[in-house]
Amino acid sequence: MDIEPIGIIHTPFESKKECPMQTVYASDSPGRVEIFMNYEAGLKDIETFSHIYLLYLFDRAGSIELVRPTFLDDEPHGIYASRHPCRPNSIGLSIVKLLRRENNILFVEGVDILNKTPLLDIKPYIPKFDAVVSASEGWTAGKQWRPKQEGRE
Repeated sequence: MDIEPIGIIHTPFESKKECPMQTVYASDSPGRVEIFMNYEAGLKDIETFSHIYLLYLFDRAGSIELVRPTFLDDEPHGIYASRHPCRPNSIGLSIVKLLRRENNILFVEGVDILNKTPLLDIKPYIPKFDAVVSASEGWTAGKQWRPKQEGRE
């Protein structure tokens, strides 16, 4: 299987320590998504959406841990029941607000991604397809948001 980046995500976050842990903590964080020129045509009509999904490579995630604590809970959970970046295929997913497009550059807000992260794909966020009102929160239900703990990635 061959997957190649289609662009680079530019953000103000140079380290894991300064990067927000979810978009809920990154609502006003600016970013630029640079699409490589040979993929620019695929952006046609992207500016008609207010939000987009960015799929990217956790290229600085660290070692894979299939069961681990998360920032919401000290109890270990399976990696597929969390959003932790230390995953076998290292694929990240974020929903960001699309502010505008200038040629092959998308200006976005709400990024929780490290600077110079390789972009794998973009998909539009479409509320009538993507918002599931009856969705369960799983083990995260009732968990209080808490700041990143020292020593935990």
